[in-house]
Amino acid sequence: METQSNERTGCLYLVATPIGNLEDITLRALRILKEADQVACEDTRHTQKLLNHYSIQKALVSYHEHNEMTRAPELVLAMEQGAQIALVSDAGMPLVSDPGYRLVTLALRHHLPVVPIPGPSALLAALSASGLPNEEFLFAGFLPARAGERHRALERLRIEDRTIIFYEAPHRIEETLAAAYEVLGNRPACIAREVTKLHEEFRRGTLSELRASLSEKPARGEITLLIGAVPPEDRAAQHDTSQSLAERVDELIRQAKLDRKEALKLAAKERGITKRAAYQELHLDLNEPQT
Repeated sequence: METQSNERTGCLYLVATPIGNLEDITLRALRILKEADQVACEDTRHTQKLLNHYSIQKALVSYHEHNEMTRAPELVLAMEQGAQIALVSDAGMPLVSDPGYRLVTLALRHHLPVVPIPGPSALLAALSASGLPNEEFLFAGFLPARAGERHRALERLRIEDRTIIFYEAPHRIEETLAAAYEVLGNRPACIAREVTKLHEEFRRGTLSELRASLSEKPARGEITLLIGAVPPEDRAAQHDTSQSLAERVDELIRQAKLDRKEALKLAAKERGITKRAAYQELHLDLNEPQT
């Protein structure tokens, strides 16, 4: 006796969830969460609160950085058998400084559809209200926790004219501001704290002003740090004028782990000259007789 096939095509949905205020979720996201066979999430207790708020009863499966090596193949197998999987992070868009990349790449390798369900994003919300230029920006995620690695990461960003956005833990924000001031100079900046939550706060000013603000009133909760470009009039004062171009290039190669081309480009930017002019000056430096 023949039976009719009821096969479904499995799918992975990347569902953005609120970053604070539970009302910040799209109608489409709610529908997908209701229709999915499983919801894969970082913290099942955290996601359960969201689902309970909207009276959604759904099977939850944990998916986080400590189990994704084994959980990703399990979820892909389920999708190959027709399951609709919704992946969520604790807050915001999955994969943005959150787990999920391994699952997405494995799903694509198995020719399974991957569908983004966009929504709240802490970095975009913070950028829109920061008062800093937003035509172009660079999202740099979390800076390294170790001082030396953090310093080298910031050195590589000295050349940036775009607004730079970081996520930062509250217990490290003062160290990060101090390091940013030391490496990048006294740039305009903004601390966006607890965005969309009850105690949402924006602190705007230069890096030195924000450091002083934190010494008076420490910042708590989720933090997004935004740093603007150095003002043109201050750019020439950022480097040691007693240091030759060749010495600065060597320093950048050694400290920031840049290759020679990147180091030359950054050193030229610091001095407000073209890369061509820097190359010509460097060539002269290298051919000057030593005294």
